[in-house]
Amino acid sequence: ADRLAEAFAERLHEKVSKDYWGYASDEALSNQDMISEKYRGIRPAPGYPACPDHTEKALLWQLLDPETHAGMTLTESYAMLPTAAVSGWYFSHPQAKYFGTGKLAKDQMDDYAARKGMTRKEIERMVPHLLGYMDED
Repeated sequence: ADRLAEAFAERLHEKVSKDYWGYASDEALSNQDMISEKYRGIRPAPGYPACPDHTEKALLWQLLDPETHAGMTLTESYAMLPTAAVSGWYFSHPQAKYFGTGKLAKDQMDDYAARKGMTRKEIERMVPHLLGYMDED
């Protein structure tokens, strides 16, 4: 089921780029080119290196209401159920590239938490792999 969901995400990306948004209507990529991500734009998803914070799925839930429309739910830690579900955003800009974030300092976590309307402890629980410090308080 998870492979089918990923394959559908690839197909939808192709439809968006060629038909719906039309920014790559003449793109003709081989399977290897697709695997090597030689297409224009990116498709980052919460939980992956370019957007490691799973809480961003809450916005997707607000916009799309997948509980009503697809029977999908989020766990307390923002895992999607059914487990074969996928989510993400499409960015079509020709210079859009995947990236990973480095370790974050405490002041960066405080700033991020404030912008998210959460406490630093809540954010630390969501992205422990990004902590560049040991918290003693």
